[in-house]
Amino acid sequence: MQKRILVVDDEPIERMMLCKTLEKLVGDSCQIFEAKNGREAVEVFEQEDIQIAILDIEMPGINGLEAARMMRERKEECVIIFITAFDDFSYAKQAVTVKAIDYILKPYESKEIVYAVEEGKRLIDKYFSGAVEKEQSKENANVDENIGDIRLSLARETIHNYIKAHYMEDISMHNLACVMNYSDAHFCKLFKQCFKVNFTSYLTEYRINIAKAMLEDPRLNIKDIGVASGYTDSNYFARVFKRMVGCTPTEYRANVLVNRKN
Repeated sequence: MQKRILVVDDEPIERMMLCKTLEKLVGDSCQIFEAKNGREAVEVFEQEDIQIAILDIEMPGINGLEAARMMRERKEECVIIFITAFDDFSYAKQAVTVKAIDYILKPYESKEIVYAVEEGKRLIDKYFSGAVEKEQSKENANVDENIGDIRLSLARETIHNYIKAHYMEDISMHNLACVMNYSDAHFCKLFKQCFKVNFTSYLTEYRINIAKAMLEDPRLNIKDIGVASGYTDSNYFARVFKRMVGCTPTEYRANVLVNRKN
């Protein structure tokens, strides 16, 4: 049975591109609806019995977080996915309160959206099938938990070491999944368990931290720092850096030098 997905974004081009991506990649199993703001989103949500809502957060009037709360009140089992250009901790914290299954930062890879939607579809099927796992004894549960912790620790170390060795290259989640012999979908879930964020967010933060350290050396060229951090396009490097840090690489270096003098 087709799942009903609602895409909510006040930017027409962003909304159109996301709908096209979903149509191409999951259109055979999903029916896709659109809304241009939070108020319209709640109306479509009720009229079309939406099961998965993908919402931008920053919108005029009723924003994505407020719309999601209304949806959650009306349908407990609905799946909420947020997409935003703002890497704001307060937003992420509020996303948790409405039980969102993912918080994806722009720019994102289409695979990130597909994996989130596939997980949403799985949760919906599980909810309606009434599947309930059998309870285990406390002793067995503790043993399983310990084994799981060890596996996660090993996976976390392997992933971190790979990113540390290859962050300056054009790597993707698929590359890492292949290295660890996992399917993309399973690795996506494993990565989230290990680091509590998606692959793109983690890699971006790692690269920007490397760049910040190199920017403290005034002898290094900023364009070269971008390349060494994994960004061959200097303009893109500057945009990502500003989004993550709040200022451009040039401004960051100037602030560091001023603080040293003081």
